[in-house]
Amino acid sequence: MTTESPLREVARNAVRDEVMRAAWLLFAEHGFEATTVEQIAQAAGMSRRTFFRYFTGKDELILEKLLEAGDRLAEALRARPADEPAWAALRGAFDSVVAGQEQNPEAARRLGQLLRDEPSTRGTMEVRRRRWTETLGPLVAERLPDGSPLAGAAVAGAAIACLDAAQDAWFEDLDSRFVDHLDAAMAAVSAGV
Repeated sequence: MTTESPLREVARNAVRDEVMRAAWLLFAEHGFEATTVEQIAQAAGMSRRTFFRYFTGKDELILEKLLEAGDRLAEALRARPADEPAWAALRGAFDSVVAGQEQNPEAARRLGQLLRDEPSTRGTMEVRRRRWTETLGPLVAERLPDGSPLAGAAVAGAAIACLDAAQDAWFEDLDSRFVDHLDAAMAAVSAGV
């Protein structure tokens, strides 16, 4: 059994990052379905064959980026004060998502709408929701009085639903701030609990 050398792994990750960057720019410009693997490979400076050494297809490009965002969200949640209640800690952790959305709002809206609206990406978004819930659920459970895994998953899922609802509202209201929609969605759920 062979393992890659650390240098080779760094190089592989750098190539993957460059391909993902090129792909997301093309997705934002042309849409997911209209963007071909050939276009992505060309934009990244490689052949179609080389592309498939790094990725199984376009779906993997999207899913990997979304799962990376979920990992960053989990890290942000872990970094919250240990005594902070679960819902407040989730809201604070979502600041990392807010910052990413508001850093380049035009591109974030285009990509978000693409992920939401294109039929071929809906399944990927469902995988993202499920994986984020699986990742965040145990971290949330640690903050709940009974530590229940079921309750942790339910609370994490509700927070992710608030995030998705806020994004949908933000996509439609071009003069609004994403953070305002997120605060309103999370406040609505916490008021009803």
